[in-house]
Amino acid sequence: MSSERLAAYLREVRREVDAALERLLPAPGGPAGRLVEAMRYSVFAGGKRLRPALVLLASELCGGARELALPPACAVELVHTYSLIHDDLPAMDDDDFRRGRPSCHKAFGEATAILAGDALLTLAFEVLARPPCERHAAVLVAALARGAGAAGMVGGQEADMDLAGEEPTAERVSFIHSHKTAALMGASLRLGALAADAPEATGERLGRFGELLGLAFQVTDDALDAEATSEQLGKTAGKDALCGKITYPAVFGLAESRRRAGAFAEQAIAELAPFGPPADLLRDLAAYVVGRNM
Repeated sequence: MSSERLAAYLREVRREVDAALERLLPAPGGPAGRLVEAMRYSVFAGGKRLRPALVLLASELCGGARELALPPACAVELVHTYSLIHDDLPAMDDDDFRRGRPSCHKAFGEATAILAGDALLTLAFEVLARPPCERHAAVLVAALARGAGAAGMVGGQEADMDLAGEEPTAERVSFIHSHKTAALMGASLRLGALAADAPEATGERLGRFGELLGLAFQVTDDALDAEATSEQLGKTAGKDALCGKITYPAVFGLAESRRRAGAFAEQAIAELAPFGPPADLLRDLAAYVVGRNM
């Protein structure tokens, strides 16, 4: 694994995506100025831009043009940011901090935070429907909607809340994680493949890689919530156990959870076998996801 190579790539992606998001987001000011402030506050809160990186890596692997992959990469980040704003709300996970600073509803109030999330989600689909994405708009919109909606992320969030306090079982935690986290990561790679006009089978293979990567990511997150400090996480640590959330450590214990995260990463890497060395950055990313401490 080349951690230096991956770190350099992620820095490059973050600069490029941040510049593109700056162009896409509304300018501050005007009657809706507070809403725009809240949108920008959350989008530029310092995320790693992991999901946009997945879009761009998939597109590059399929020989796609960067300018066609960048809008879907931004759209995924807009959806991800909206989900974090809503996830932190008192009616959801009720967290006062995100990425080391007050969460959106603490900084701007609940009503504005809800509307900021709504606006970011709506903007994501607008980005996919206009140039330079218009030729691929229908398939891009459908792929993102599947990953983000009731059959994906939102459905997983509902199950995560509804099942809190219930008996933690392997079946329940598998449903929550495969929908709440893995679905949007799988969609990220499918978006990159679609933007590159890749064959359907290629997009599906990359999508499976993303879903397995998402499972590795979320199981590692579960372990970190139990092990790391709030300062390390940038949000309140230990909340999963306090809220009775169904997590991998609750079902399997910490050691087995870490082992399973590694197994998901290995399965993800196995999906990349047909791509050879050009997929090495995706392999590096799988190793990074399970090795991180925040």
